[in-house]
Amino acid sequence: MAACGSGSGDSTGAGGKVKVSVTGQPPTSQPFERGVFDADVKEFEETHPDIDIEPHEGFMDPKTFSAKLAGGQLEDVYYVYFTDPAQIIARRQAADITEAAKGLKNFGDIKPELLDNFRDADGKLYGLPTMNYSMGLLYSRPLFQKAGLDPNKPPRTWDEVREAAKKIAALGNGIVGYADYSKNNQGGWHLTGWLYSMGSEVARKDGDKWVAAFDNDKAKATLSRLRAMRWDDDTMGSKQLLEAQDVQRMMGAGRLGMYMAAPDNVPVLVKQFNGKYEDYGVAGMPGGQGTLLGGEGYMVNPKASPEKIKAGLEWVRWKYLNPERFEKHVQQYVDGKQPVGLPAEPTPDVWQGAVRDRQLAIKAKHANVPAENFQSYVDTMSRIKGSIEPPSAQQVYAILDSVMQAVLTDRNANIDQQLSSAESKVNSVLAQVK
Repeated sequence: MAACGSGSGDSTGAGGKVKVSVTGQPPTSQPFERGVFDADVKEFEETHPDIDIEPHEGFMDPKTFSAKLAGGQLEDVYYVYFTDPAQIIARRQAADITEAAKGLKNFGDIKPELLDNFRDADGKLYGLPTMNYSMGLLYSRPLFQKAGLDPNKPPRTWDEVREAAKKIAALGNGIVGYADYSKNNQGGWHLTGWLYSMGSEVARKDGDKWVAAFDNDKAKATLSRLRAMRWDDDTMGSKQLLEAQDVQRMMGAGRLGMYMAAPDNVPVLVKQFNGKYEDYGVAGMPGGQGTLLGGEGYMVNPKASPEKIKAGLEWVRWKYLNPERFEKHVQQYVDGKQPVGLPAEPTPDVWQGAVRDRQLAIKAKHANVPAENFQSYVDTMSRIKGSIEPPSAQQVYAILDSVMQAVLTDRNANIDQQLSSAESKVNSVLAQVK
C-alpha cells in the first residue's frame, strides 16, 4: 500500500472527494490500537464526506524517506519524531502550513514550545505535534517500601537518587538500586537526559551553525556521580552495557529500584514483562533544572495541493488534536481494558491552560490505574523546562554511548578526556547540519 501514495498524484478521489494518504495506521499485531485507528477513519469520513482517507501502516523510516519523496511515493501526511523536523525543513521536504494551520480549532491551546519544534528560523510552521513525553524517574514502589523509603515521596535530586539506590541495593539478593543504558545509542540518549536535568546542554546554536556544548563542569559532575554510584556505592550492579529491554526486564522482575524513563514505559513493563500497574511510580526528573523532551507529530508532503494540505491538517486535528473527543477517546480505552490514568495516555500531553485542565479531569474520572502514583511526575512537568533532542540526535547519541560505557565499565576512566574526545566528534557531526 505504501507504494501507491498519492503525494504527487491527483487531489481528488472517488466522487470528487479530496483523497489524502496518511501514515500512522498501527499494524495488525496491535489489534486494539489498529481497531481504534480504523474506527476513527470511518467516523472521520462520515463526518467529513468531502475527504477520503487512505491509511498506510508504518511510521518514520529515515532510510527510505527521501527516496519515497523523490519517487512520488511519500504519503500526503506523514509521521515524524521530534528529531526529524529540522532536517526535513532544511531540505524543503515538507509543506509550509503556516497560514493553513491558523484556522484550525484549538490551535492556540497547543503548547507553543512543541509547535516551535516544527518552525524554521523565520517562524514558518511545517508540522503539528501530536504526542509529547518528558523523561522522569521510574521506580519500584514495593522495593521503596522494603528499603524503608516512602514511595509517595520519590527522590527530587540526584543526591537523593543516590541515597535511595544505596538503601535498595542493601536489600541484597542481587537487587540493583539504579540502572542505566549504555549501548545502541540509548546510553547517549540517557546521558543527554542527565545533562539536561543539570541545566547543561548537548548542542547549542552559534550564529548559523550548531556546536557541541557539553564539555563543562556540569557534565563532569554528572559523570562523576554516575561513576561513584557504579564503583564506590556498588548500587548499579556488575552487569553493564545495558539497553532498554535489559532494564525493563529487571524492573518487571522486581529486581530494580529505579531508572530514567518516560511514563510510556509503564505499560511496557505490564504487557511485556509481567509487571503490575500498582507497583510502579514515575517521578519528575531529578535535579529539576530541565528534562529531555521528545515526541512525535505530522508533516505534509511538499508536493501536496492546497486542497490536500487543508484536508490533511483537518485529519490530524480531528484525530489527534481534538478536545471535543477527549471523553470518547478515553472511553475507547476503558472499553478496551487499556490503561487510563498514565500521564501521556490515552490523550496526548500537548495542551496548555483550560484545555489541559479539562483533559486531566476527564482522565482522572475514568482512571483504571493508580494515577496518584504518577502525580509527582505530572506536578514536576508542569513547571520544569523541557528541551528537545540535539540535531542529528542518533549520531550524537552513538558518540555519547562511548562516554557512558567508559564510566560504567572502567573505574579509572578519564572523564575529562572522554568529554573532550566526544565533543570533538560531535562537532564533526554537527558541522554537517544545515
